[in-house]
Amino acid sequence: MTIDVRPASVFADVRALLGPKSERSSVCWCLSHRLPAKVNNALRGPARGAYVEELCRSGPPPGVLAHDGDEPVGWAAVAPRADTSFARNRKIPHVDDLPVWSLWCVRVRPGHRKQGISHSLIAGAVDFARARGAPAIEAYPLDNGAARVDLTMAYAGLRKNFERAGFVHAADTASVLAGHPRVLMRLDLR
Repeated sequence: MTIDVRPASVFADVRALLGPKSERSSVCWCLSHRLPAKVNNALRGPARGAYVEELCRSGPPPGVLAHDGDEPVGWAAVAPRADTSFARNRKIPHVDDLPVWSLWCVRVRPGHRKQGISHSLIAGAVDFARARGAPAIEAYPLDNGAARVDLTMAYAGLRKNFERAGFVHAADTASVLAGHPRVLMRLDLR
């Protein structure tokens, strides 16, 4: 298996990873940290997918996708922190005033997990941010140690995976997800 990570500019591929089975469903579409809460809550059903389709079309792409051949098998959301709710989040601190990018969601399709795809996605997100001039990239993964994590809540990633990618612990946070503390991990790209 050869995994190719590329910008998420093809909406059909993004829909395969993030879209609901029913178009009327109001699944996340990885918008909850990209939009102000009021806007996010107002987007319902097909309007959520239409919003993501416009992101894919108008650029910059809303993240990166991992492909196994032509099949999309993984997703990572990455964008300038200033364009996300992390710019205003009271539970996740700002380490400094650098215009960092945030990597907040890593998702691998069922049937493709435990094959290293999340590692490829993290590396691809780093390359994506670096190519767009990011001085650093942050992530806010779970610090779960050896404890198991509910896959539904593992979207934030795991600390050990970011450490493996060269990220370092930059700060503790007041955020908890699925019973595990989240930490701020950072990779300097300068």
